[in-house]
Amino acid sequence: MDIANLIQTVAIYALPVLFAITVHEAAHGYVARHFGDNTAYLLGRMTLNPLKHIDPIGTIAMPLLLYFATSGAFLFGYAKPVPVNFGQLRNPKRDMVWVALAGPGANLAQALLWGILLVLLQGAGVTEAFFLKMCQGGILVNVVMFVFNLFPLPPLDGGRILVGLLPYKQAALVSRVEPWGFFIVMALVITGVVTRLWLLPLMSLTYGFIQIVLTPLALLVN
Repeated sequence: MDIANLIQTVAIYALPVLFAITVHEAAHGYVARHFGDNTAYLLGRMTLNPLKHIDPIGTIAMPLLLYFATSGAFLFGYAKPVPVNFGQLRNPKRDMVWVALAGPGANLAQALLWGILLVLLQGAGVTEAFFLKMCQGGILVNVVMFVFNLFPLPPLDGGRILVGLLPYKQAALVSRVEPWGFFIVMALVITGVVTRLWLLPLMSLTYGFIQIVLTPLALLVN
């Protein structure tokens, strides 16, 4: 394993990853509070302080272990989920959709912001590879988080959105999957099903959307 390459990769991705997970989790808390649930606020999780959202195993140990074990071919990690008491929401079934959407929505917004910064740096003639790669990394990290978290299986955000949109009977059936949902998702990731049928197609669409949005700015500065 090339330690110098590892250090460079960590330096490029550290800031984008911290912002991606912090804003994602804080967004859940802010939207939950807006709809009546103060749980995250009372526990001090409605914050942009990354230390409050970092999980020592999921955010640090697991990604590093997978990086070394697969020579950088496969990475996965997670932050501490922001606690939400859906029963305290004013309209639990409807409002849980907005709470769940807040996290991926925050990632899509960040991907656009990193894209804007990249366009502005290129337009200003900046050629320093480190900063350009950080912007590209910021787009990639947030697009991956946006798409992955929308996978329609609890406890991922997409699963909660699905439960909120389905009629009560079908929603109850999907909710029963949640205790095993994480393991099911991991199995689908490891076997490549999620990557082939979900991640890659939707990432391509998301990158296309970002390119369309950024094209007027690129034409303006170049």
